[in-house]
Amino acid sequence: MGVFTVLTRCILQPLSVVDDELVPKVGMTFTTLEDAGKFYRNYAKAAGFSTRVRCTNRKGNEIKNQLITCSREGKWKSKISPTEKTNPTAGLNCPARIYIHTLKDVGAWIISKVVLDHSHPCCPSKAEMLKQHRELSMSIRRTIENNEEAGIRPSKTYQSFVATAGGHRELNFIEKDVRNYITREVRNIPSKLNGYKGHADIEQEMSQVVWNSHSKDSFNRNWNDFLLNFGLGDNKWLSGNVFLKSASEVEQAERESDAADFHTVIPCATKSCIEAQFQDAYTHAKFREVQAQFRGKANCITRLKNSALGYSVYEVGEQVSSSIFNKFAVTYDSVAAEVKCHCLLFESRGILCRHALSVLSFEQVSQVSPRYILERWSKKVKRRHTHIKSSHDEPLMEPRSKRFDQLVFRSQNICEFASESEELTGILHRAYDNVMAEMEALKAKRKGTSSLSHEDANLESVNELQSPPRIRTRGRPKNRLGSKLEKQIANATKKKKTKVLSEINLFDAASAAHSNCSQYQGHVMSYQFRVPAAGDNSLGV
Repeated sequence: MGVFTVLTRCILQPLSVVDDELVPKVGMTFTTLEDAGKFYRNYAKAAGFSTRVRCTNRKGNEIKNQLITCSREGKWKSKISPTEKTNPTAGLNCPARIYIHTLKDVGAWIISKVVLDHSHPCCPSKAEMLKQHRELSMSIRRTIENNEEAGIRPSKTYQSFVATAGGHRELNFIEKDVRNYITREVRNIPSKLNGYKGHADIEQEMSQVVWNSHSKDSFNRNWNDFLLNFGLGDNKWLSGNVFLKSASEVEQAERESDAADFHTVIPCATKSCIEAQFQDAYTHAKFREVQAQFRGKANCITRLKNSALGYSVYEVGEQVSSSIFNKFAVTYDSVAAEVKCHCLLFESRGILCRHALSVLSFEQVSQVSPRYILERWSKKVKRRHTHIKSSHDEPLMEPRSKRFDQLVFRSQNICEFASESEELTGILHRAYDNVMAEMEALKAKRKGTSSLSHEDANLESVNELQSPPRIRTRGRPKNRLGSKLEKQIANATKKKKTKVLSEINLFDAASAAHSNCSQYQGHVMSYQFRVPAAGDNSLGV
């Protein structure tokens, strides 16, 4: 069974999860071609895929029609041999597309053809990780530029965005986008190195280290060698440029890796159906290890030693040099669909060895038993740590600070949109003035009703001011330390409350008797009671 067949079986229908208003339909019209393309991109993000412009037909300088397809359309053929190619490819002959052409008479654009079906699964939750749907807003770019000028590392800049937004999932870009923007647009590097002799060679070597290091360990090793070779160990700015990954950064890296596993495919090195089985199941990182065994199978010679009742013993000779062969004993049980090699690679690393694969090929086995496809390396496995709350999920800050950060983060998009013209800026200024006036009026209204008026100063209002409820504790409460003192305080408080309530009743009676007196204007009287702490001798109101 080929990988195309496997993927076709697990196609997800985007229509089941996307609002009907977002789904493109034949006959939809748009004012401009850009509006039509934006509409299809928004649908793609909601459905879980990305798009690209496949072709554009022109007549002179005018565009007549345009074909926009799923980014996994087509099947690009690499010049590199399949046995040597290990980089993933996204092409999968996906038929999803829309066809747009102009209506010359009315000056509009219309969708004349729509194909919604895909040849691959679509995952809306992973769409935000696709390059097309990632972007840096104006406020984000300005912050990156300011932080870079201040010498703040890109990783710290990105983490500040994560903390402000409340987590990685709240951002529509990744750390790589921040680094790429700095490399392409900011270019702070010449100013840091112009004082060194041969700074052009330094910049070139630095670029090689940054772009050709494929892991944290290799980068640290290459970076340290770079500093040593050019005598830059004393440069604080360069010596501080080391990738440090926290737990949340590791989670984000795994999310990016998951997205790559889902949206791209590493081509098979052989025609083996078993390799296609692992290709469909395993992550890119693990499938590369499996592919190394399939390539090594070419150096193996398989010879049947004996066989009885479906149980066979093979001798596999592996050529390790021009004249040296290493021999391995491999057994195969056709009834139990079990293969074992005495090199014990599967037992130690969980990967079928090239010797076992050679025997399976000799036996013409097209599918391996599920026991040889381990779930922990499956691209469909659900990571548990992604459901563990991190420090970004619930920031440890007072509610006002939390509300402030949320307002600032949301207002950035509004400010960016309004800055496009003077008219939009004026609209936003007027809206700010109206909102400020409304908020001030509401605040003043609440402030006026917050104090206790004369009409509300009755016994019922006073009774609402209660002490916190008592909580029973374990042990023997009668003999608790300080219980005698607490009783004395409670009795004194009770007497004082009785005295105050009597004064209130007298006050109400006097108010009723002198209601016609012009000298009395109904002054507001507010009483605040507190529970005295142990050792407080005042016991006053």
